[in-house]
Amino acid sequence: MLSVRPIPEATHLAFIAAQPSASFLQTPAWAQVKSEWRAESLGWFDGEELVGAGLVLYRQLPKLRRFLAYLPEGPVIDWHADDLAAALTPLAVHAKKSGAFGVRMGPPVVTRRWDAAAIKGGLADPAVRKLDDVAPTARDAAGARVVSQLHELGWRPQGLDGGFAAGQPRHVFQIPLRVTEADGPGGAGGAVTRQRTEVEVLAGMNQLWRRNIKRADRDGVEVSQSSLASPDDLAAFHALYVHTAERDHFTPRGIGYFRTMLAALGAESPDRIRLWQARHEGDLVAATIAIRVGDHAWYSYGASSTEKREVRGSNAIQWAMIRDALAAGASVYDLRGITETLDADDPHAGLIQFKVGTGGEAVEYAGEWDLPLNRPLYRAFDLYMRRR
Repeated sequence: MLSVRPIPEATHLAFIAAQPSASFLQTPAWAQVKSEWRAESLGWFDGEELVGAGLVLYRQLPKLRRFLAYLPEGPVIDWHADDLAAALTPLAVHAKKSGAFGVRMGPPVVTRRWDAAAIKGGLADPAVRKLDDVAPTARDAAGARVVSQLHELGWRPQGLDGGFAAGQPRHVFQIPLRVTEADGPGGAGGAVTRQRTEVEVLAGMNQLWRRNIKRADRDGVEVSQSSLASPDDLAAFHALYVHTAERDHFTPRGIGYFRTMLAALGAESPDRIRLWQARHEGDLVAATIAIRVGDHAWYSYGASSTEKREVRGSNAIQWAMIRDALAAGASVYDLRGITETLDADDPHAGLIQFKVGTGGEAVEYAGEWDLPLNRPLYRAFDLYMRRR
């Protein structure tokens, strides 16, 4: 059995930096972004050796000193272990001592994948309504073992309604930036993993994406990036983001959220976060926020202008971000959440149609799981969240 105890932020950050990748939601800096929650860096120890880490955000029940202990897209532990109880039982014990009535976490393990061809087939088939109606291109045995163990340990899956859950997305869209190939004649030399080239990634996109990228270049769309966004650049991004929210009918975040996000993650590592802008003849036509931890790169937030859509600033800025991720040696470019729908009449279908043009794949993670520690309080919290 491992032991779990609080660790300094510096120790937490050093552990994250030593991993091939980890979610940016599990970095110490994310606690500053979610300052309305009480935060704690936890370490998993095998004797005195640090073998895991996690950011825990404690969400308080209204009027009570009891909390939901939340580890978004974490913790960062060995999820391939045969006995997950060795890591998760001490987490539950620590959380209960800290006043938690329940624990919620999002294991960063993949369960299924659908390639672009499978998704396109599903979108074209009127009998198909969601990803579950399409046979996955690949199933992950390790992810299936994690799901099985969580059920056995009493954890409860959350957000299985096929939409955007209250927490983090279960389904995302990713572009693999590395490829594994047989080495030597007939593959006798074994498998070799290498970085894909820009030419290969571009060739994997559909004709519309390639044409739009070329048009943006021909029309003079200029893309720039900055790790230390000026107040003017941040204000311009936010104005375009609010415009996008009004057009696409979602509730925008305030500018203070992005100011904190850029400052906190940027201070943690100079390569952690970037503000990207695409301009045409001086006009801001698209803007995005990109994040990278280890070899995992994310497109986090985006905005685009309704005017000048014909210059294809959104395609230009995405291609620039993908090229930057390739140059940095990233293994995956993550376009974040999608819903499970493949129904052409669903307004969310346009999102996956845009992303599938990149030639990537839909990826299903194990999702978020809850462990009730105090069942009456957990039921009260669950009812409260359902009524919101």
